[in-house]
Amino acid sequence: EKLSDFKINELQLYTEHTFAYRKYKSVWQSWGALTAREIKILDARCHALGIDLVPNQNSFGHLRYFLEDSRLKKLAEISEPYEAETGDFLRRPTTLAPNHPGTLPFLRGLYDELLSNFSSRFLNIGGDETWDLGKGRSKRLCAVKGKGRVYLDFIKKIQREVSRRGRSMMFWGDIILKYPRLISELAACGTPSTDSARIKIGSQQAGTVPGVPGIIALNWGYAADHPFEAEASRFAKAKIPFYVCPGTSTWQTLIGKHDNALANLRAAARAGRKHGAIGYLVTDWGDGGHPQPLAVSWPMLAAGAALAWNSKQLDQTVLKHVLSRDVFEDATGNLARAGFKLGFAHQKLGVNAPNETPLGTVIAAPKPEDRELFCRNGLKWFSKIPARKILAALRAIETQRSILARGRPVSSSCAKRLAHELDLAARMAAQSCHYLLWQQAVASEKIY
Repeated sequence: EKLSDFKINELQLYTEHTFAYRKYKSVWQSWGALTAREIKILDARCHALGIDLVPNQNSFGHLRYFLEDSRLKKLAEISEPYEAETGDFLRRPTTLAPNHPGTLPFLRGLYDELLSNFSSRFLNIGGDETWDLGKGRSKRLCAVKGKGRVYLDFIKKIQREVSRRGRSMMFWGDIILKYPRLISELAACGTPSTDSARIKIGSQQAGTVPGVPGIIALNWGYAADHPFEAEASRFAKAKIPFYVCPGTSTWQTLIGKHDNALANLRAAARAGRKHGAIGYLVTDWGDGGHPQPLAVSWPMLAAGAALAWNSKQLDQTVLKHVLSRDVFEDATGNLARAGFKLGFAHQKLGVNAPNETPLGTVIAAPKPEDRELFCRNGLKWFSKIPARKILAALRAIETQRSILARGRPVSSSCAKRLAHELDLAARMAAQSCHYLLWQQAVASEKIY
């Protein structure tokens, strides 16, 4: 209902292993997976509100939990831990081997079960961050044809499977952007029909849907200075329909990184408008277990909704008023004001890293021997930030908590829950500050 109020007309629930496929209970049973029945209920409600609920199933990389299943291990590109091109050590295989004869039949089974629950004419197949491609089963093939060509050929095969099921394929554009000479080939994967006939929701017609592109690139990036301008122009020149996809910058932060998010959202909107993007998708991720609650993401979700309709201007005063009225339902305005300012508290620490703040990673840092990717920087920040800056951040957080306490959400359970969520996130961020100080005390053999 709130998304509809903000004129957001598309919703995607990102899934790797969290749809309850009948054959793969062992993969999803511990993850609170969405069932077919739940999807159908949600799809009907979205449709009634003018929102397209787009199915989302990663189909190339990011399949760690599927590939841990004994029946599917053979489909993995590699079967051992490995070091990525970034230097990060990855403990588990995540990418399908594109040249294994069982890979496409596996995906067909997923699509046939998943898509029957959605009325959308689209399917997001992911395809991002295929870090281990060319390191195992397809190593020789990539050596002969080139990794970019192997990637593109498999994406084309997936697109044909999606098209046969009467859907248009969306995919993340990060990998193909590394091979600019190959981008133009995607245009042949399906272009919009000149037929402007209305799409029949729920039909099962095969082939490209009239008036809808056969393939849509999702141009994502989350840094304040992400090169949306250059990347969007590549898709536009190749005549590939595309979305720009900025983010809320809330993951691995607990309370947000709103300065980065606002710059990122604005840059995406400007580039999308200039180069003819057909969509603007605001992403909100769950790296490190998704400890940030929805209340923390709402300010940037609303900011993205505003910029999607008006890329040239975002009035933060109006934004806070709208949040107070339509999200937090708080006539005092305190919840929106404090929730917004919490997203800038990390600046007091004086450090910066992509897709995180110390407030988010310190409290969730994994054991070093685990060599886990998410929150791995949490063990290093105490040696890089002076105590005075940690205390300044702590004061900023506690100041906003006192303002949160003066909020007066209406009696609806939703508004009260959002107020509790904001305070919970702020308390966790404050605890991160205490934890940093404790780490420093331990390192210096002083009592804290």
